[in-house]
Amino acid sequence: MSVVKVLIVDDEALAREVIKAFLKEDASVDVVGECDNGFEGLKAIQELSPDIVFLDVQMPKLTGFELLELLDRPPEIVFSTAYDEFAIKAFEQNAVDYLLKPYSKERFFVALGKAKDRVLSADKGKTDVSKLVSNQPTGENRLSRVVVKTGSKIHIIATEKIRYIEAMDDYVRLHTIEGNFLKQNTMKFYESQLPEADFVRVHRSYIVRVKEIARLEPMEKDSYVVLLHDGTQLSVSRSGYGRLKEALGF
Repeated sequence: MSVVKVLIVDDEALAREVIKAFLKEDASVDVVGECDNGFEGLKAIQELSPDIVFLDVQMPKLTGFELLELLDRPPEIVFSTAYDEFAIKAFEQNAVDYLLKPYSKERFFVALGKAKDRVLSADKGKTDVSKLVSNQPTGENRLSRVVVKTGSKIHIIATEKIRYIEAMDDYVRLHTIEGNFLKQNTMKFYESQLPEADFVRVHRSYIVRVKEIARLEPMEKDSYVVLLHDGTQLSVSRSGYGRLKEALGF
């Protein structure tokens, strides 16, 4: 019998105990560890290489989604959450399964069975994490920070430190007051999740923090650029001009 390695990442001790109690009934599962926050979960995944992770969504230090963004080779993920406002459709489409707390033993084993099937099938390791992260729900709360990994360092960047965002093929470049960072995500995601009052998309390639804009200048016929306080010039599209007028109130 193949043994499947499982890691539990949840900040609630009771939730971890429930999962461990259920898993004791499955002889094909080896619980290799448990963690109570995202940073420890990230370290454990890198060191223990579990096949399956039962991952809480809302946790201190790093959320479940932020943890996933930092993994190069993610294991199979079963989300668990007490927040039903999270977009269940996103979980259904992009994760192995989800568990909405409180859940029954029967529901738990359905999720475990799906995850084990993925581990033992040809689809192992094919979870599209970039798609999952791009579709992560934030409910009514807008994005307040971005997590970026550069080498072995993890940077947690508050959105108020972002000056502008630039499209870079399958990545974006975050231009911040602390430096520039590449992030594998989409402009569409940031346009929809950043605070609307603080950021405006001025071009298909640029999203700008409103407070960074010094002035708007014409270039050619029906063509404009925005000048930021540090002298940076960014192109403005026709639709971006309309959004700028609304954001700046002119």
